[in-house]
Amino acid sequence: MKTVLKNEIEYGNWVPQKMILIPIILGITILMPGLFHWGFIIGGLIFLSIGIYFTIAWHLFSAKGGNIQDQVQELLVNHIDWQGAGNVLDIGCGNGPLTIKLAKRFPEANITGLDYWGKNWNYSIQVCEKNAQLAGVAERVSFQQGSAVQLPSEDNSYDLVVSNLTFHEVMQAKDKRDCIQEVLRVLKPGGIFVLQDLFLLKAYFGTPQELLDLMRLWGVSDVEFIRTCDEPFIPGLVKLPFMLGAVSILRGKK
Repeated sequence: MKTVLKNEIEYGNWVPQKMILIPIILGITILMPGLFHWGFIIGGLIFLSIGIYFTIAWHLFSAKGGNIQDQVQELLVNHIDWQGAGNVLDIGCGNGPLTIKLAKRFPEANITGLDYWGKNWNYSIQVCEKNAQLAGVAERVSFQQGSAVQLPSEDNSYDLVVSNLTFHEVMQAKDKRDCIQEVLRVLKPGGIFVLQDLFLLKAYFGTPQELLDLMRLWGVSDVEFIRTCDEPFIPGLVKLPFMLGAVSILRGKK
């Protein structure tokens, strides 16, 4: 059955619906035998609380709610210090919101949005292309399937490389820092990178100082951290480590 694309921009939400539905369904299911044992009531309430938490988080991220999702992406764009003409790569573009922001901010640039997308890649690219067309930037934007740990690009191909909350999800990368090294491979000498991810989670990237030291060994001298998680527009409810509590921007020049 062919899926019909809506005639409106679709950027989605960082909180998948399954993170809301599954705990709520489990909570209700567990509560049903609660008349016979108090332990079921406690377990059911725990799952319902998880479902409620993610429902609130979904609302905070949504455009009609707190619009945090857009503000996090806007923060990344605002930290790009670049003259604005050349080739840009957006790694992990999803439905293309950051790719489209870049096209609007830098009208002299050509932007490529890249994502893995899995089995749904054909439909996902169609959604991205539709979003770009509705946003009026389709002539300067293209979309490509590929892995962040093995970018389908030649060395020194891009003047600017960005990525937003992608590297920690790359299953093919046993060491998530390999994705950063791949960014440097495709970036031109003197090129700019602005990456936003869970860089404050030691399990993924080591300590900030360890990551900075490693990048300097890779030949990057101009690099800095900017703590997204400290921004006032992010409410405490979503500052948990697995949400936005460990998010930081890593930016610099090759």
